[in-house]
Amino acid sequence: MLTAFARAFRTPDLRKKLLFTLGIIVVYRVGTHIPIPGVDYKNVQFCLDQASQNQGLFGLVNMFSGGALLQITIFALGIMPYITASIILQLLTVVIPRLEALKKEGQSGTAKITQYTRYLTVALAILQGTGLVATARSGALFSGCQLAGQIVPDQSIFVTITMVITMTAGTAVVMWLGELITDRGIGNGMSILMFISIAATFPSALWAIKEQGSLADGWIEFGTVILVGLVMVALVVFVEQAQRRIPVQYAKRMIGRRSYGGTSTYIPLKVNQAGVIPVIFASSLLYIPALIAQFTGGDAGWKTWIEQNLTKGDHPIYITLYFLLIVFFAFFYVAISFNPEEVADNMKKYGGFIPGIRAGRPTAEYLSYVLNRITWPGSLYLGLIALVPTMALVGFGASQNFPFGGTSILIIVGVGLETVKQIESQLQQRNYEGFLR
Repeated sequence: MLTAFARAFRTPDLRKKLLFTLGIIVVYRVGTHIPIPGVDYKNVQFCLDQASQNQGLFGLVNMFSGGALLQITIFALGIMPYITASIILQLLTVVIPRLEALKKEGQSGTAKITQYTRYLTVALAILQGTGLVATARSGALFSGCQLAGQIVPDQSIFVTITMVITMTAGTAVVMWLGELITDRGIGNGMSILMFISIAATFPSALWAIKEQGSLADGWIEFGTVILVGLVMVALVVFVEQAQRRIPVQYAKRMIGRRSYGGTSTYIPLKVNQAGVIPVIFASSLLYIPALIAQFTGGDAGWKTWIEQNLTKGDHPIYITLYFLLIVFFAFFYVAISFNPEEVADNMKKYGGFIPGIRAGRPTAEYLSYVLNRITWPGSLYLGLIALVPTMALVGFGASQNFPFGGTSILIIVGVGLETVKQIESQLQQRNYEGFLR
């Protein structure tokens, strides 16, 4: 594989794309360390050192921002507003006929939906930036830190607006950098930036486990975590590549003196058809009650119950709800992203059929049946992978941001596989054997 990458750099146009992508990554990482105006950087670092073991409600967003959120930098919001906007537009496409019609228009309709996604990203960035600034001003961003209330010394309206505008502009720049990678670099830009954000937190998280360890100065725990991570990566690669191939035969048609069709192909249905979306949905939904309780005063009974049961990652009620929500959202997302009736109609329109299954409604029912059967193991797999940080909490006493958590491993493996495939396809166009010989 190293030889393959060396040959990729020897190809002039591919080398240019790889170097351009690396340059954008460097710019992105530099931006994650530039604090926004109005923030006391020393107090932020002091509170970060105290809160390194418990990042609480903001752990997931901080992971997607590459650690920039809790440092309150210009890229503090990262790509989360864009991810949220993309998911919302994808869900609305099923509900709003206008968006569904745009999706069917091809490239022009996709460009219009992309434009809507950009507008929604900016709106969400303003909303999330305002929430982050309000949280930092109140001291709730680092609960328990004695300097939490002094992170934003000047709490005037002008400084607050400046902070929100700066973070919103940072989100727009991140979105632009991702699109630059997509257009002129290698792979999907937003996925690459997400990959870099998550991978950037790995070294510090691994070293923190070594520092906290007690066996052989922490090296036993460190080695065990590395071994668990390698096993998880192998498992995720195996499941992510697994698919059910449904054979499709196209009837031969004579048009004039030429024959068309008569080919055989297949419909690939992945075991994990939903990807990492159910884990993100479940995590976000479980954060909402705890977030409401955190900003609610008093000692109401419901607030106490939430703080006792839904804020600790190793609590049985939290684990059960998390697992059930992942399974539910896996079926929900597959149901809205894959339409068996539409696939069956398209097959019938072009003379395709599944051997042994009649075209039309029987084909749609068969596809729905197979999809439900393979979604069950896919959803259970997602639930078990997502619970790895919880098992780490119990087994190693690790922090809630365990480096080999389900969400991070799923994203890193998925983006890595897709990027390698794109590089390989471009090399194979030049009669190269590829990475897998």
